[in-house]
Amino acid sequence: MSLLVVGLSHRSAPVSVLERAALSTDAQIKLLQDTVAAEPAAEAAVLATCNRIELYADVDKFHAGVAELSTLLAQHSGVGLEELTPYLYVHYEDRAVHQLFSVACGLDSMVVGEGQILGQIKDSLAKAQDLHTAGRLLNDLFQQALRVGKRAHSETGIDRAGQSLVTFGLEQLAAGADVPAWAGGKKALVIGAGSMSSLAAATLARAGVTEVVVANRTFERAERLAQILTDADDNSVTARAVEMTAVSDELTRADVVVSCTGATGLVLTAEAVAQAVEGRTGQPAVAAPTRPAAVPAPLPPTSVGSDENCPLDLAAAQTGFSVMGEAAVAGMNAATLEQHAAWVAGGAVDRQGRRTPEADAELITALAATAATVGRIPERRRPEPPAERPEPFFFLLDLAMPRDIDAAVHRLAGVRLVDIESLAEASADAPMAADVDQVRRIVSDEVAAFGAAQRAAHITPTVVALRTMAADVVASEIARLDGRLPGLDDRQRGEIRQAVHRVVDKLLHAPTVRVKQLAAEPGGAGYADALRTLFDLDPETVASVFRAEDSTETKDRPA
Repeated sequence: MSLLVVGLSHRSAPVSVLERAALSTDAQIKLLQDTVAAEPAAEAAVLATCNRIELYADVDKFHAGVAELSTLLAQHSGVGLEELTPYLYVHYEDRAVHQLFSVACGLDSMVVGEGQILGQIKDSLAKAQDLHTAGRLLNDLFQQALRVGKRAHSETGIDRAGQSLVTFGLEQLAAGADVPAWAGGKKALVIGAGSMSSLAAATLARAGVTEVVVANRTFERAERLAQILTDADDNSVTARAVEMTAVSDELTRADVVVSCTGATGLVLTAEAVAQAVEGRTGQPAVAAPTRPAAVPAPLPPTSVGSDENCPLDLAAAQTGFSVMGEAAVAGMNAATLEQHAAWVAGGAVDRQGRRTPEADAELITALAATAATVGRIPERRRPEPPAERPEPFFFLLDLAMPRDIDAAVHRLAGVRLVDIESLAEASADAPMAADVDQVRRIVSDEVAAFGAAQRAAHITPTVVALRTMAADVVASEIARLDGRLPGLDDRQRGEIRQAVHRVVDKLLHAPTVRVKQLAAEPGGAGYADALRTLFDLDPETVASVFRAEDSTETKDRPA
């Protein structure tokens, strides 16, 4: 059996696809059950967050496994296989281990170094254990991933390379200002009471907001979170819980709204936010001014001249415009540009006060080469100043996938919306800390160690079966000796038995130690097969050792 992962994430798919592919809790359970019921897979675990969906499985056939896992992901996500396939990535064996370890360390997160992913990996393992879809391989893999992630955070400064998605989102809302200074005195509404919403509420409370209102479909969970905030020693916030039906009223009081629910539809529509803006200002909500559509300026006139074979309109020439500048050739296709280059090379133009003919000819030739590649020379326009928006007074942070807040609210004047999509764009430009390289080295070392341990563990049942067979042979020969030499006393029998056992142990010791070392190296999986063939070991005996080890591990595993 071999490890395989098929998935998609913010690195491989646009947010619109991730939104539609998001899996509910029930969908994750059904996906796991259907995966282990499929022929190629013996174990399965799914890691589903707002930024990724990854299905890990222990499969006996690579191509059949990829096809089956891809089909199951499409089936349970509701996105057609043909549409989903271009965004899927596949990792096998050591590369699959590397993927999970990198994710656990925060290297593959939208905000590099964030530690929340460790809790999500732990939840994924717990779900697979509860459903009995995680066997020996995936239990070992996920538990080691948690250890690797913790090691990366304790031994390096990866935490300095990024923050949690919540902190990063609040920094984007503050638009470069100090978050505590920006948050001070504001009132916050948190929609949802899950792990992300709880983190957002706690972060806002520590940042200095005066009030946090928690709304959740299960009112008891909202009350519990509000009580936790009230009892915390690291803030002086006032916290209270409300029913979801009170959200519209609370919107008119809140300055900051954070939403992260598991809803499949919008929680806050553009109309609801517009009504909240109107309730706050007493004025109807209006759209923020946008940059007017660019009106193409007329082609500037060329310089003075009426030379033959010039593709430009020289009759409309005005002083000060160069017929050899980039503005003159903007928009020309390759054929026309080549004609223009030949005309310039002829030198029949008044070049007083301009560059040399050779320099101009080189410029035009270079532009012609560009046009030959892309078809046209792009027009160069001065950047237009962005339209000025009024200062925002209503801040919305949407951390849900699929989105909770209608993206259209960003058009409303006085409203600033930050969502997963805008966070992805912002994080692409975030600086990478030097500690990231150190974490990558840790991941590489841990992947090698995990592979070696798995390969060594794979041969252990074969070695155990070999020693068992040797012990059976010794017992059989001792019994035969007792029959042939009945006059031996107990002391003599004991000496003979120990001598035979020592001979067998010494003969097997070096080969079994060496075969474990060889099996731990890359490509060492074949040594177990070689042992079984050389000593004619019963496959069922080896399999029974595997089953016994799995049973012992399951019994000893903490609940």
